[in-house]
Amino acid sequence: MNMGNLFAAIPDSLPDEHFEELMAEKGIKIERIVSKGHASPDGFWYDQPENEWVLLVQGAARLRIEGVEKPIELTAGAYINLPAHIKHRVDWTKEDEETIWLAVFY
Repeated sequence: MNMGNLFAAIPDSLPDEHFEELMAEKGIKIERIVSKGHASPDGFWYDQPENEWVLLVQGAARLRIEGVEKPIELTAGAYINLPAHIKHRVDWTKEDEETIWLAVFY
């Protein structure tokens, strides 16, 4: 059994995004990501071999999907399912509060 709190143990300083694996088993990985004013580096695109379902728990962010002209705005409660090898990047996250993501890779 594993128990925790998504809002606990957030580092005081976030020079880089904070990635924390919460669970990994039988082809599924669940990760908490904490951002604060972070964005993907210029020219960088995530291109992952697995599907990724993402829930924005707190904060706000803007995602860009390769080949889609309009960026996707996310606020608390919004989720998106990204099929494997769909190139995407984070354009923006809030600077004045932590943006907390819950990512499920499957």
